[in-house]
Amino acid sequence: MTKLKIKSGDTVQIIAGDHKGSEGKVLKVSKDKNKAIVEGVNVVKKHTKPSAQNPQGGIVEKEAPIHISNLSLLTGKGEPTRVGFKMEGDKKVRFSKKSNEVI
Repeated sequence: MTKLKIKSGDTVQIIAGDHKGSEGKVLKVSKDKNKAIVEGVNVVKKHTKPSAQNPQGGIVEKEAPIHISNLSLLTGKGEPTRVGFKMEGDKKVRFSKKSNEVI
């Protein structure tokens, strides 16, 4: 299994698909499926039956996962960049390939 370059809490930009150009914060990353859920992007409507937690039921909007290959990490300045890994002392860190700064 490969090392994922995107972690939850990162700010990303969608670079392919219906939501191309949208930005958001990563809420959750699924390592085994290589997908991530981005806040406010790829929102789908799901029909739910009434239950104990939701006695009303009805239509609920929630974010659907997006494949990690369609996401690009944003730097502090807000520009998309590729991510690399390097050793800093005895610690492995992620860095921006565009600006060469540690993320």
